[in-house]
Amino acid sequence: MQPLILRTSDVLTLTDDELFQLCAANRNLRIERDSQGNLILRSPTGGETSARNSLFIADLVIWNRETRLGIAFDSNGGFVLPNGAMRSPDASWIPIERWNQLGAEERKKFLPLCPDFVIELRSPSDRVKDLQKKTLEWMDNGCRLGWLIDPVEEKTVVYRANGENSVVDSFDEALSGEDVLPGFVLELSELL
Repeated sequence: MQPLILRTSDVLTLTDDELFQLCAANRNLRIERDSQGNLILRSPTGGETSARNSLFIADLVIWNRETRLGIAFDSNGGFVLPNGAMRSPDASWIPIERWNQLGAEERKKFLPLCPDFVIELRSPSDRVKDLQKKTLEWMDNGCRLGWLIDPVEEKTVVYRANGENSVVDSFDEALSGEDVLPGFVLELSELL
């Protein structure tokens, strides 16, 4: 099912707190806001996509627990980006120093920052073009490493802050966290 876009920017402006309250009152929907203030409504994912999300989130959490370098987030975490959008990646991570700079109240709501690392996973109903645009938005707002994983086509695009992106054309390979997540490796074959 394609996301529903409510073009509200000319009619309604929600503060970050109001958007947080709206999302809390509608937990069965995944609600995001684009940089123009429009709301994007998505239904929950299917079982296959949810299982894949769990696999790479588990790997990220285990790596993070061992290294204690930062904080990992699942697909429910919302981030208010510098461009005004509020987005939720399928998985994300920030260094512990950035977490420690947030106040207690900031930690309870959508985080007012862009993660250093994000994963976007294509589900069967997603359009690749939409996910590419979303991943580029992450990068344009300060993300240092992004992975757009596409099990449908069995390929992954690796986005880097310096603009040097690469394509991994096989799920027989592994992805490296590079200098953002030192020592983190995701075996793509586990997602099939």
